[in-house]
Amino acid sequence: MGIPHQSGRDPSAASAAGRPAGEPVTAPAGRRPAGDPDAPAGSRPVDALAAAAGEPAFDAHHPPAAELIADCVHCGFCLPTCPTYVLWGEEMDSPRGRIHLMKVGLEGEPLTDSMATHFDRCLGCMSCVTACPSGVRYDRLIADTRQQVHRRHRRGPQDRALRSAVFALFPYPRRLRLLRGPLRAYRASGLRRLLARTGLLERLAPTLAALDRLTPPLRRRPRLPARLPAAGPRRAVVGMLTGCVQDAFFPEVNAATARVLAAEGCDVVIGPGRQGCCGALSVHNGREEEARRFARRLLDTFATAGLDFFVVNAAGCGSTLKEYGELLRDDPRYAALAADFAAKVRDLSELLDELGPVATRHPLPVTIAYHDACHLAHAQGVREQPRRLLRGIPGLELREIADPELCCGSAGVWNVLNPGPAAELGDRKARTVLATGARLLVTANPGCLMQVAASVARAGGELALAHTAQVLDASLQHRDVEELLGAGSARPDPGRAGPAHTSPPDPEASR
Repeated sequence: MGIPHQSGRDPSAASAAGRPAGEPVTAPAGRRPAGDPDAPAGSRPVDALAAAAGEPAFDAHHPPAAELIADCVHCGFCLPTCPTYVLWGEEMDSPRGRIHLMKVGLEGEPLTDSMATHFDRCLGCMSCVTACPSGVRYDRLIADTRQQVHRRHRRGPQDRALRSAVFALFPYPRRLRLLRGPLRAYRASGLRRLLARTGLLERLAPTLAALDRLTPPLRRRPRLPARLPAAGPRRAVVGMLTGCVQDAFFPEVNAATARVLAAEGCDVVIGPGRQGCCGALSVHNGREEEARRFARRLLDTFATAGLDFFVVNAAGCGSTLKEYGELLRDDPRYAALAADFAAKVRDLSELLDELGPVATRHPLPVTIAYHDACHLAHAQGVREQPRRLLRGIPGLELREIADPELCCGSAGVWNVLNPGPAAELGDRKARTVLATGARLLVTANPGCLMQVAASVARAGGELALAHTAQVLDASLQHRDVEELLGAGSARPDPGRAGPAHTSPPDPEASR
């Protein structure tokens, strides 16, 4: 379904502000680069809320680089891999369309509501980076653009309120854990089933309805020690990220990760201090200063731990941690530390493949489908390692999913901010997953686990879901395959049907 072209002024105009095309953008005289509009009152610089009317879209603080924009030859190889272009067929909701908007922004066009909306609609899946034959760094371009949009674009009240609520909750593991009790009570009360039958929540609060669908069953939260010693000769000392959503809603994945690492000869360091967010959600939404605060805290937590590697079991977090050097490049105190730390970061499957197996794999007679989490396959380039590890388990049969490059619609908090389009992408993914006939879907990201589970249930399918770590752990622990299949199942939930089809979000809906 297409949408009308909405790009504000004529994008072919070279300069709305009288600046020759291609001239570098500088901050206007007497005006500081904008700060974080969501920072506490009194902590942000003057004029931080938004760009003034008629100003160029971007200021001097790391705008999208003209030389990277010039690498795009508009060939169109990215189009069939871009989720929003596949949904709507709108040029400005494709990578090359967004790159064009970046170009006209550099040439002096103002940051209009429409321009900001097209940038907001990008899931950040980076499938286009994999597909691009010219090697365009869209990942760097959209990251730099998003921090400009966050600092300089004034969103509508509804949008601001939603984003403020999301970022007051999701990056804080303790706050998420405090939700577990009320969520259990809500589900036990029968209110959830009543709301599902009436469809009231879907009509009145689609964002809350999306969160309700996505929240997984809550299981006992195992406590992890500050340090877990290697089983047998030590091969490496590794830190382990416990995460935010992973820690609160998938604690069994963290426990399995620690056991697998220990079984493969790693001392696993989970302390010494209390972990916080790594900053991934903030980075992916342009909240640069917030992300830097989280990054500094994590670096301080593990600064003296003597790590050989730092292991991550959430794809989106891993891609951000590997870019800490870029995130903190302007920080004289942390720049070198961040770059050194980033060089030690590995996805769980990446490190296990690098070290090679030493622990005995026991048979798991099961057919699985493996789903490539976007930030693992596209952002980190980790595809074959998890497949090799899974195929190394006796009795396990791995089946591939059609259209693997197309995002499931999770994309951090994108499915919360855009529940309708996310549900449609999830439904597409559920159909291809169910078509494999596998009994178990395996992936390496908590957001994907929640998104696909909700979509499979909405489709009326029945499928078990697990993280790669859980499958490896089940094999190493010689567990019965039925125990693994029963641990995380998506079952039909006819009362929780989501949107069958969607239109693009209306750029003016929350303004």
